[in-house]
Amino acid sequence: MLKVTYIQHSCFLVELDDRLLLFDYFDRDTIKDIGYEGKLPKLPEDKRLYVFASHSHKDHFSLEVLRWAKERPDTRYILSKDIRLGRNYLVRNGIDPQIKSAIQFVTPVRQYEMDDMKIETLRSNDAGVAFLVEACGKTIYHAGDLHWWNTGQQEFSGELYGNAYKRELHRIENRHIDVAFVVLDGRMQDMYYLGMEYFLNHMDVDRVFPMHLWRQYDLISKFKRRPQLGRLADKIVEMDRENMTFDIEGE
Repeated sequence: MLKVTYIQHSCFLVELDDRLLLFDYFDRDTIKDIGYEGKLPKLPEDKRLYVFASHSHKDHFSLEVLRWAKERPDTRYILSKDIRLGRNYLVRNGIDPQIKSAIQFVTPVRQYEMDDMKIETLRSNDAGVAFLVEACGKTIYHAGDLHWWNTGQQEFSGELYGNAYKRELHRIENRHIDVAFVVLDGRMQDMYYLGMEYFLNHMDVDRVFPMHLWRQYDLISKFKRRPQLGRLADKIVEMDRENMTFDIEGE
């Protein structure tokens, strides 16, 4: 089983045979000026929930996820180490500090095991990490904020980001990826396509979900029309709203 629910921005829920993987959830009210409408769907109670957060930015992490452990005490958390959760901070926000026993903090370019799941991290060229997760015979990549950040206005800066992006992807270049969540950000203006196009050209991937779109869903079809992509465009999943579910295995 491989089912993907796009919640909002960079937040996706992946349902596998016996578990749920939730990436970069945040409360939609945190960013009011965008008008996100994403919400967490009802989760199967017989599957353990694993919550991943790539870094501390408010569009990638919310303290709210830690409160879910009251209703689902077997929830496990895989959080980038830049997410600071000191005892006093947790208490001030009404969260039991014992929650830290359910958290695996991760740092870049490391490998971890949780239960029977393998987790590999890459170093983001912005903040925190990107994730490569192996579970239930599937491999899932979530970029976090690892991207070829380039507006085309500062050539040297864009080159630095691009080199760092290529270097990190090179670490997993020979790995097969079933589903990838990759940045496609219109704020990069004419250079918006660089990171996604490089990923498609260099990675062995079946399905790619664009993310970090800031609700600019028309950017997906614009990107897919690029003649340079050819048949690679067929790998890209189109979305036009929040709360969309895709049965990848059933395709």
